[in-house]
Amino acid sequence: MNLLVIEDEVDLLESITEFLISENFSVESVTTFDEAEEKIELYEYDCVIVDINLPGGSGLDIIRKLKEKKQDAGVIIISAKDSLEDKLTGLDIGADDYLTKPFHLSELNARVKSIIRRRGFQGDNEKVFNELTILYNSRKVLVNGKKVEFTRKEYDLLLYFLMNKEKVLSKETICEHLWGDDMSLSADSLDFIYTHIKNLRKKLIDKGCRDYIKTVYGIGYKFSE
Repeated sequence: MNLLVIEDEVDLLESITEFLISENFSVESVTTFDEAEEKIELYEYDCVIVDINLPGGSGLDIIRKLKEKKQDAGVIIISAKDSLEDKLTGLDIGADDYLTKPFHLSELNARVKSIIRRRGFQGDNEKVFNELTILYNSRKVLVNGKKVEFTRKEYDLLLYFLMNKEKVLSKETICEHLWGDDMSLSADSLDFIYTHIKNLRKKLIDKGCRDYIKTVYGIGYKFSE
């Protein structure tokens, strides 16, 4: 799951980023309004964590831009201001949650996971697709009730496919979503994406799962019956 953290307090930004990475999220971070605007123009995220007061503009305008682009990212506002007006405005324009500083990183983590469950799992911990089951909280995958062992990236890749069933995903999109934009810009080749998909497909098939990962030649991949 790919997250964007927008926060101008560098120490807090680093703490949030390090903690969420330790929780197996792919995390990008910026400190200014202009940087945030550029990120959401170029990339898509599962959840955006945004401070209201930013150098160069308001985090509320970042949320408005996200909604104008019809991005399906969850949004959590973090702010030192415990202002009812800010909360109401943020929620009214499309934010999912509002967290007042200071807060425990574990609480932020729980709220991020809750938003992703609501958006991708309809609020449940469990997502079932035919013989395939994903248990989100424990990061377990079952095929016909039998556990399949995946690496972190293989699991994230499967989850990304399931949350985007029937959509054609380019290798560039997959790379940006799972590894962040730095990898997509610096990698000489995206052949490593094929390797991860090959390994994911083999592990599923070996456990008796049908092959749902379809290659769309010249474009990318699609998870489909």
